Amino acid sequence: MENLVIIIDGNSLMNRAFYALPEMTDKKGRHTNALYGFANIIFKILKEYTPTHFAVAFDLKAPTFRHKMYDVYKAGRKKMPDELAEQIEPLKQMIDFFGINRLELEGFEADDILGVVAKKAGESGLKTYIITGDKDSFQLATDNVSILFTKKGISEIEVVDKQKMLDDYGITPTEFIDLKALMGDSSDNIPGVAGIGEKTGLKLIQ
Repeated sequence: MENLVIIIDGNSLMNRAFYALPEMTDKKGRHTNALYGFANIIFKILKEYTPTHFAVAFDLKAPTFRHKMYDVYKAGRKKMPDELAEQIEPLKQMIDFFGINRLELEGFEADDILGVVAKKAGESGLKTYIITGDKDSFQLATDNVSILFTKKGISEIEVVDKQKMLDDYGITPTEFIDLKALMGDSSDNIPGVAGIGEKTGLKLIQ
């Protein structure tokens, strides 16, 4: 069997599952919709892809190196709902119980871990899939690395690879970094160049 690496952006998928599914609770009144949605994705991945290497990356609460470089990084972002926060530890316990590698490192985001694992695996010649709802990951696409992008909630997944980037954006994954720099990212409170959105940014890069 060919080696296949799958790494999930735990925070991204957890959020998507929480907001995609209606409120659910167990008999003790604890919220479970993010857990339920996440488990379904894991079962789907195991059935459809049968990975030989499987991991989930998570953010930690500690400030990252980005916060130290730019003190208003992610400032103004809404606090995580309590109904979701209470599901984080049970979700991590579930992943441990399944025997899936859980990756987290103080000072770094799940995105950083995804990037390192995908780059090292891809450079080793391993077919690698990243599962996330964050477009920032598109910059990681290579001949061996593809993104399984959760396009709509958690039910619709789009495969994004190098060719898809060229077809949809007319730029390479590496050039996508320049596009994001020009546009900025309001969700992370990172300003871009005034007056430049995706359309103008793509024209400039092309």
